[in-house]
Parts: sequence; structure tokens; C-alpha cells
Amino acid sequence: MDMSDRWTDRQPRVRRVGAAEAVLADLQSAIEQKELAVGTKLPSEAELARHYGVSRSVVREALRSTNALGITETSTGRGTFVIADHPRAAEPAFGRYTVQALREARPHIEVPATGLAAVRRTDDQLTRLRALVTAMDMVTDPTEWVRLDGEFHLCIGQASGNPVFAAVLDEIRDALAEQSHALNTLPQRREASGVEHRAIVDAIEAGSAEQAAAAMAEHLRIVDDSLTQLLSG
Repeated sequence: MDMSDRWTDRQPRVRRVGAAEAVLADLQSAIEQKELAVGTKLPSEAELARHYGVSRSVVREALRSTNALGITETSTGRGTFVIADHPRAAEPAFGRYTVQALREARPHIEVPATGLAAVRRTDDQLTRLRALVTAMDMVTDPTEWVRLDGEFHLCIGQASGNPVFAAVLDEIRDALAEQSHALNTLPQRREASGVEHRAIVDAIEAGSAEQAAAAMAEHLRIVDDSLTQLLSG
């Protein structure tokens, strides 16, 4: 199915406040207004990057978000297709897990794991957590930031001393990575995550299970609010 000429010919409405967020907003608007109809195959990442005047990594982030919103679907070797004209037309998912499944599960996994990490972590594990937070503050590549974020959450699971928590966090790491990619299209979300991560590590270092659990609970609450913002468009 050919792309709408109206969308191809018009100037993209890209704001400079956040490139991935702006590309996501423009694509979502075009899809909801049916400028890009259901069934349309989107241009390649390279073509979209030229169209919007951004890097391919920015386009990749935006497409992860449209996939998570359930309005596009990417198939290896075939490309990305519009599959719905509104996020609520499909249940959003990150990888193999729906947004709702992750929302329900994470507080029951990561909050107690963080509390245990505060009283069971080793000095090496604390050093690793500090190094990961510092690296996330310094890195500029979005994909590398997401990888470090996954390592951070997995390291907390390992520091809990409970192999079940560590195994579960390892299992959902790819889904959490997709979620982070999507959330990072929101303005200043990545910077705010850094503040939240440091609060978690500070509480773990202090050795307070209660404070550490509360810091992780607050982080997940903010993540949940950000997901609501993202999904509501």
C-alpha cells in the first residue's frame, strides 16, 4: 500500500525539545489523522532519518515507541507497518510482555529485591552500582544508556542474594530495555532516572532495607506515571 502523498509532501512537524519524542509525536499524529493509513509500510530507518533530519538511532527509538503503543509492527526483513490508528486499538507491549504485566510484576520483584540488597550487598556490588550510575550520567548513545540501565536493575537483583529475583530480572531485561527506550522519548526522563537511581544506590549503601525499598518503589511509581503519559499521547 502506497504512503499518503499528503504525509510525504508536507514538512514534518519536528520540535527540537527532544528529537525522538518529536519524531514519535509526528508519526503518531500522522497515523491517528490517517495520513499514514493502516496497512502502510513506513520508509526505512535511513529514509526516515533523512526525512526528519535526525540520526537513525533517534528514528529507531521513535519506532520502538510506536511499536510499544501498538500502532506499528516491525518485521525483520519486511519493515515497519501501520497496524492501528490509535494506541488503544491494541494492547501495548514491550517485547514479550505487555505494559500491564510489567506494571503488575515489577513492584513485587524489584522493591523487595532492593530492600534485601541494602543488607546483603557486597562492597564489589555497591561499587558496580555506583559505576553504572556514573556511566549512565556520562553516556550519550541512547542504546548504550539502555544497556547500562538493564545492568543496573539486574545488579540489584544479584545484590539481593536471592537467585530467584536475579533470574526474573534477567528474564525480563529485554522487555525493560524496550520500555526504557520508549520512556526516554519523554522530555528529561533520562535525566530524572539518573536522580532516582542515585537515591536507590544511596539507600542501599546506607544499609537501610526500608529506605532502599521505598526508593525503588518511588522510582517505579514515577515510571508508571511516565508510562501513563506516554500511552495517553
